[in-house]
Amino acid sequence: MQMRALITGASAGLGAEFARQLAADGFALVLVARDAERLAALAARLPVETEVLAADLTDAAGLERVAARLRDGDRPVDVLVNNAGTAVAEPFHASAIDEERRVHELLSWVPLRLAHAALPGMRERGRGGILNVASLAGRMPSGTYAAAKAGLIMLSRSLHARYRRDGVAVTALLPGFVATEFHERMGVAPDAVPRAGWADAATVVRDGLRGLRRRRAIVVSDWRYRLAAPLIPLVPDRLSAGVGLGARVEASGARPPISDADRSRR
Repeated sequence: MQMRALITGASAGLGAEFARQLAADGFALVLVARDAERLAALAARLPVETEVLAADLTDAAGLERVAARLRDGDRPVDVLVNNAGTAVAEPFHASAIDEERRVHELLSWVPLRLAHAALPGMRERGRGGILNVASLAGRMPSGTYAAAKAGLIMLSRSLHARYRRDGVAVTALLPGFVATEFHERMGVAPDAVPRAGWADAATVVRDGLRGLRRRRAIVVSDWRYRLAAPLIPLVPDRLSAGVGLGARVEASGARPPISDADRSRR
């Protein structure tokens, strides 16, 4: 019986890479993002059965369409990849509150809602996996993006502890800076991070899927970030707060656009 995975934010970046690697593993796919044309183009290049489900996950009706697909017992989803995301580039005092709300809905509420839809069927079947793409930023006091990711990490840990005995693995993937279009769209110039600090998207996805197969609750991706992760608690908050989005924006006075919800992030 062919396994099936549903991937949010699948039109680009990490989401598209998840689709390629899961297809290579023989999974049928359900691709979710706002951009139907980009999803269709990706689906056409994949050698497996692929459904395209265009939906804006920050719209209640769009989110419920995806939740309904996860509840469909006739075409069960074995693996849910919560990958869709966005961020606010401006520092908190200068950001638009509607954008802040959108970030927290997409990064916190949407993964919770979709996990809630997927879990009953997975428990009934006695198998399944949920991979939540969080961020190493979730362990740092570096803005509201980090705050949302921290919540996603804790949700993943809670669900993993509660449902692992039911055959359901829940893993939080914690990348650092990843070489996708997300940071470019957020106004983070490539030279803002040393070249050695950019992780490869294929490596990040491979680490995440391996961790899910091994039923690990937390996966820090890329060896460089795994080395750095234990040092994060030792860094003073005043220094951690200057890492990531916002600092360069405030210094330059520029206001880059927020990322699209379809784009992969971290």
